[in-house]
Amino acid sequence: MKIDCIETEEKAERALRQCLGRVPFLKVDSLLRGVRNGQLNRADIDLFATVSLPDRKQTLIAEVKTNGQPRFARDTVNLLLRQRELYPGSYGVFIAPYVSSQAAEICRADGIGYLDFTGNCFLCFGQVYIEQRGNPNTFNVKRDLRSLYSPRAERILRVLLNDPRRTWKMQELASEADVSLGQIANIKNLLADREWIESSGKGVALKEPEKLMTEWAENYSYRKNDIREFYSLKSLGEIEAEIARACAENNINYALTGFSGAARIAPFVKYQRVMVYTESRIEELLALLNLKKVTTGANVQLFIPYDEGVFYGAREIDAVRTVSPVQLYLDLINMKGRGEEAAQEILEKAIKPAW
Repeated sequence: MKIDCIETEEKAERALRQCLGRVPFLKVDSLLRGVRNGQLNRADIDLFATVSLPDRKQTLIAEVKTNGQPRFARDTVNLLLRQRELYPGSYGVFIAPYVSSQAAEICRADGIGYLDFTGNCFLCFGQVYIEQRGNPNTFNVKRDLRSLYSPRAERILRVLLNDPRRTWKMQELASEADVSLGQIANIKNLLADREWIESSGKGVALKEPEKLMTEWAENYSYRKNDIREFYSLKSLGEIEAEIARACAENNINYALTGFSGAARIAPFVKYQRVMVYTESRIEELLALLNLKKVTTGANVQLFIPYDEGVFYGAREIDAVRTVSPVQLYLDLINMKGRGEEAAQEILEKAIKPAW
């Protein structure tokens, strides 16, 4: 993919100069943009540098991309390897606004360097060894993540993760997730950029469920829901049973989550609060359950969902509906009071076996 944005190439040139400038014994003789190369099926090389080392000259050929996800890294590595055949002894470099850790490993595995605009880099040639890791993505990550982890996009992710071994036709997936085909295509591309999904004549299938689960959890908070707090004199078990009965009798959608849900899927810790997703018929529920609204000391939390997708994959256990293990993991992972430990128990016992 040829970069049309001049500003991106200018930033790439500055980033490369800055990185090379960290080596006291290296001198940049020339650094050119858009060097013509008629022997390749493309217009030019994005950045072409010649540097002086104590014992020799070194050529660097760099490709600049606007996306640093694995698919772009792999394509760029293959191109740089072909270019190196035309410039024997040259060193290839992949440059993007942000290079993901998986993309970085793809580069290193084939002897290609990389750097990004946040300062992460790996260059290894001659006597030169420069490495910097761990700088966070401060560029277009927000737009990328907003697209992948928007409420409607998450519906697709839930479908894929709740049945991770299934191959889906696009229309089937759209129907199951209750989203448009355009939304499916967009999420398919974002997952393909990360190399987390694979396509075939039979459809699309999840390839890296653990990586998807991890990144989603890092960008999820149960506090996106509207959480209302109440108190009841009854025991937690009695409250949960009453909620199940009242919702069933009045056709109200609900499902336990948090520690309440974990107690039914993979018991791990004792808990002091009922946590349950429910439709926004709060006043009706309060009258049915005799709950008292409180600001402190609550033992019942009603989650009004930010999107009805949270109910996908819910199941009935001991006559009470509970959210899917995937949703349960997401809700628990950042909860205080040993939520992370409970989430890991769900992951190991109820999610990973399906992978």
